[in-house]
Amino acid sequence: MEILRIKPVEMENSQIHQNYDRDCEALINKMINLELFAGYTYTSMAHYFKRDDVALPGFAKFFKKNSEEEREHAEKFMELQNKRGGRIVLQDIKKPDRDMWGNGLIAMQCALQLEKNINQALLDLHKVASEKGDPHLCDFLETHYLNEQVEAIKKLGDHITNLSKMDAGNNRMAEYLFDKHTLDS
Repeated sequence: MEILRIKPVEMENSQIHQNYDRDCEALINKMINLELFAGYTYTSMAHYFKRDDVALPGFAKFFKKNSEEEREHAEKFMELQNKRGGRIVLQDIKKPDRDMWGNGLIAMQCALQLEKNINQALLDLHKVASEKGDPHLCDFLETHYLNEQVEAIKKLGDHITNLSKMDAGNNRMAEYLFDKHTLDS
């Protein structure tokens, strides 16, 4: 009895691949993984704040929305990869750096660092695309990602400032009021 052998699929060049450097293609695959990791991390945060012993629905809603946005970003990169004739190579998604997010201030600080990391990866990709003479990819990043990243970083920074002013890291009532009046509105 012969065992069914599956022949590995070889990467064939696309007939539509044009002015799309392999370095850019590889970096797009890294961005897909980073966006999925961010979505995974935000999902962890959202469900942490939904726990019965944490019970902060505004934080849960905020992080769930961020999770959905990050997954949409990954999808948009995958669509671009196919439109440009690149090949999508999915990698393992790293688990979030923690399972317990402490309080809202700590979670917002972690989210800010995550968004800064994504922003830097986007800027690095933009630089490579520019160096490789890929105006389409530069425009794509500028149109769909870079401004949105700046806005997300600003919003997180504002939340961290307000939570810090309220001493929400040490004051659960302040954290509850921020959850109720800022995030759940």
